[in-house]
Amino acid sequence: MLQGALAGLAAGGLYAVLAVCLTLMSRLVRVVNFAQAATGMFGGFVAVWLVSHAGWPIWLGSIAGVLLGGALSALIGLIIATWLAEADTTTRSAVTVGPLLLLISLSFILFGNKPQPFSPIIAGPAFTVGGVVIAQVTVATVTLAIVVAVACKLVLARTSVGTKLRALSERPTTAELIGIPSKPLSVAVWAVTGLISALVIIIVAPSQSNDATSLSMLIVPASAAALLGAFRRLDLAVVGGLVLGLLSGLVAQIDQVSFIRNFLPFLFIVGFLLWMQRKEVWDAAR
Repeated sequence: MLQGALAGLAAGGLYAVLAVCLTLMSRLVRVVNFAQAATGMFGGFVAVWLVSHAGWPIWLGSIAGVLLGGALSALIGLIIATWLAEADTTTRSAVTVGPLLLLISLSFILFGNKPQPFSPIIAGPAFTVGGVVIAQVTVATVTLAIVVAVACKLVLARTSVGTKLRALSERPTTAELIGIPSKPLSVAVWAVTGLISALVIIIVAPSQSNDATSLSMLIVPASAAALLGAFRRLDLAVVGGLVLGLLSGLVAQIDQVSFIRNFLPFLFIVGFLLWMQRKEVWDAAR
């Protein structure tokens, strides 16, 4: 059971990184980006094609895939920043469902609907804890989640760019009136989160179910993790992702309850929402 739980940390790190990206998008550009994982998936599929069909080295194909993921995310951000700048968060978030479905459909047309032969960038054991082997990919994803969260927090708190981004998120009209370039900064946030998402998906995809739908639907556990921090706190987004990964790995080792593994993010979301509404429910009951 311990080995299963620790094995789930690789997926937990992936959830945590995507949750941090979702939290940044929600805080800075007022969007819950449902296409967050899909852009990374498509970039990863292109990387696989470049390596397996065009003969590119793994490192070069992976870089191209990461850049494509960032470019696709930036394009979606540019469209929303141009034509939906005044729309509310619900409308802006709903629009991202379109790119999600479009990228899944396009991947079916170009690459088929089967899992792709991802070549592992990081492989092998890292170290052993209590007789349990910790893989390098687990260390990489967990470290990446923590580094991204800390780096983003420092940028937002201690740099002029971070100050401008916080101004845009909290007082967008005032920020524009004093000359802060809202559209370039918004598109930059989309691009950076797209790059990060593509990178972590390419790293973890060889050890996950890596068909287009499975990778794109990673947005569900990532959203569950981000919900722990109310799409506002980066530290709780990381904690939520890691805990969800640990629970998934643990549940998979128990035959009696292993069937709920795929439903765990939904149970996490429903349980958390019920907990958040407990005061209203108890007040009504009284």
